[in-house]
Amino acid sequence: MREGGRDGWLVPDWPAPAGVRAVCSTRTGGVSSAPYASLNLGDHVGDDPAHVAANRAIFQQSLQARPVFLQQVHGTQVLQLDAATPDACVADACITSVSGVACTVMVADCLPVLLTTTTGDWVAAAHAGWRGLAGSGGVGVLEKTLREKRGRYPFLKKKGSVPFFPSFSPFFPEVIAWLGPCIGPQAFEVGAEVRTAFVAADGQAAPCFTALASGKWLADLAGLARQRLRAAGIRQIYGNDSSPLWCTVANATTFFSHRRDGVSGRFAASVWKM
Repeated sequence: MREGGRDGWLVPDWPAPAGVRAVCSTRTGGVSSAPYASLNLGDHVGDDPAHVAANRAIFQQSLQARPVFLQQVHGTQVLQLDAATPDACVADACITSVSGVACTVMVADCLPVLLTTTTGDWVAAAHAGWRGLAGSGGVGVLEKTLREKRGRYPFLKKKGSVPFFPSFSPFFPEVIAWLGPCIGPQAFEVGAEVRTAFVAADGQAAPCFTALASGKWLADLAGLARQRLRAAGIRQIYGNDSSPLWCTVANATTFFSHRRDGVSGRFAASVWKM
């Protein structure tokens, strides 16, 4: 994890090309009052709308690009962004090749995933809560996001129902992923139905779950995302390594957490082309 920019926000430590920028805000640097203190970017959590608007203006000024804020519904829909795309479109991931438009997702325990390529020809952001990450039949929000580029690369191989990006291919640029902060495996207690949703699709997800005496499980959300990305052929994966440093629940002064606080603001991760 690398801090930088305004108020110690996180700057992804990944080998993105020079024309690609990315940042993940924290809860510092805004104008909202408790329990949303202070840089709450969510307009759906009960905060004063004027404070949210001011916080979004602060965020946009720092980016020097226009963040597009989605209406996220824990699904798998992917939205193509352009300069005219308004805020509040229903989707849980977005992708663009347009400069100056920031693919943005808001989180407060779910996992933000940022994507680009070694050539920086497109950027994408995905909101990966467990429902969106699991999806249906092994195809969730990350797989759907990667599929958005199949039209540009018709020679992409396909492995089962998952788009496969063979990293050794000389014909198209390699995809790079960065995983942001989320609820950690020490704190994410889930029911058996969550484990089943992942393990039934791919048995290699099983190590991401630890059994509890209560019959519930501790789930490693970032680990599940890494497993899904590797299955899709993505080998360059950076950021959240599932350690406590990245856990939203465990770091109350740095990150909002709905699981920890009940009423909570939202921080955001953005990626854009210059």
